[in-house]
Amino acid sequence: MKIILTNEVSGLGTAGDIVEVKDGYARNYLVPRGYAIRWTKGGQKDVDAIRRARKIREIQTLEQANEVKGKLEGLKVRLAVRAGDSGRLFGSVTPADVVEAIKAAGGPQVDKRRVEIAAPIKTVGAHRVTVKLHGDVAASFDVNVAAA
Repeated sequence: MKIILTNEVSGLGTAGDIVEVKDGYARNYLVPRGYAIRWTKGGQKDVDAIRRARKIREIQTLEQANEVKGKLEGLKVRLAVRAGDSGRLFGSVTPADVVEAIKAAGGPQVDKRRVEIAAPIKTVGAHRVTVKLHGDVAASFDVNVAAA
């Protein structure tokens, strides 16, 4: 089945790519989760819109990516969330929360889909977060989670 990816899918492609996958994979996983739409002849307009939006969000050059990496790695990111007496959070920290904390700390604008959290953050303390900025460039920094 031919589909148009609307989000980046690991091992398959990025948003705006037209790929051929097995029918069950598309019907049961990609389409219901919003990662893809079915390909049609009129779908080229959708592909163009997705690629235009991706080009605006994406960091264009390697120099830009290294510049943003330097800013992120030198940043002190602090995130205040509700927590219990034992230091466990009510819920967990999401990539969107990390992006807001970066913005509040005076850092650059980062796409939440590029933020990678190795293990769910459910406790107070310092946690390592990685942001994939470019194909070869990733910035790693600590997010200090504190009780609000």
